[in-house]
Amino acid sequence: MGMDDQASHKAEDLKGKAKEGAGKATDNPRLEGEGKGDQASASVKSAGDKAKGAAEDVKDAFKK
Repeated sequence: MGMDDQASHKAEDLKGKAKEGAGKATDNPRLEGEGKGDQASASVKSAGDKAKGAAEDVKDAFKK
């Protein structure tokens, strides 16, 4: 899991929070939903990267 991946996921999460906030402020449920979707997508990607990193750690432990 690279730093650029982490930054990309965090940026997507922040973009989602901004969209959700704008949707709430303007009473726009579509925009609010898009924001929640962006946040969920960022969370799934981040979790996938963490699992991938954990699997690599286990693999490396067996190499030793």
